[in-house]
Amino acid sequence: MRIAVIGAGSFGTALAKVTAENGHDVLLWSHSQDTAETIRQNRENSIYLKGIPLPENIGVTTDFGEAIAHAELLISATPTQVIREVYTTDNRAQKISVPVVVASKGIEKKTHLLVCDIFQELFGEQKKSLLFFLSGPSFAREMALRLPTAITIAGYDTERLPEIQKIFHNEYFRAYATTDVVGVELGGALKNVLAIATGISDGLGLGNNARAALITRGLAEMARLGERLGARPITFMGLAGMGDLVLTCTGELSRNRSVGLKLAQGKSLAEIQSEMRMVAEGVPTTESAYELAERLGVEIPITTAVYRILYQGMPPQEAIRTLMARSLKFE
Repeated sequence: MRIAVIGAGSFGTALAKVTAENGHDVLLWSHSQDTAETIRQNRENSIYLKGIPLPENIGVTTDFGEAIAHAELLISATPTQVIREVYTTDNRAQKISVPVVVASKGIEKKTHLLVCDIFQELFGEQKKSLLFFLSGPSFAREMALRLPTAITIAGYDTERLPEIQKIFHNEYFRAYATTDVVGVELGGALKNVLAIATGISDGLGLGNNARAALITRGLAEMARLGERLGARPITFMGLAGMGDLVLTCTGELSRNRSVGLKLAQGKSLAEIQSEMRMVAEGVPTTESAYELAERLGVEIPITTAVYRILYQGMPPQEAIRTLMARSLKFE
């Protein structure tokens, strides 16, 4: 099969490698000429996945039209906040008529739309059956190193889902399927916010008890907001919920946890972002999730605390005290 991967960051490149190693003809689209040239010349993405050779059946282009023309299936792995720009430029979304597997995670600023809702809006109701959403505990570097990984692919078309699973599945990459698109998407978005919270906790030296409390109560927030949006609560006990949450909150490769660690060191958000080449999706998602929950009347205290640290200048220690001082409840 001919596959185009839109987005040559670490995750897009890792997915290109997985599918290329499954025998597919892959064309990787990069918005950056420098990244594209690096891949062409070195046969590795030394900017985002340094030291990992890429298969010869991965091509690279900066021409979006060429990528669309190549594709029998498209994998989209752009940062959430640029999805609309990428697919509305030159009316690109309307030119795509093949299945699209989306690997972006987050909530759009201002609109408060989940990634699945953005794509439905851009592609239209008539193409809904072509949309699939990939999420779950999966650091790009470990995927690219062929370390065992299991993820979830959500979609609206139950007949086509098994075909999409097979495209990704191999001896080190296992794909499960579900029709709970909203649950998978919300889990992938909120786990980044909660990873910032656990990074702050770890950076302040608050211990394993605090980390465990943040993860489990964070999961409760995720399920509470998800149920309000129509997700199935059981989804949050799976790979796209608890699985991705644990990985992102505890893994050393987590960009969002790293943001939290640096906030605990006293660095400002502007300083932290200036030091990062890759996007930490939890930062804009925190604002979007907070505003969405406020609008829906859903209580998400940990996310609210992260929002106050990031956007209102609340010291992390004060945010922790505020969380601990909340009124007592039944679990």
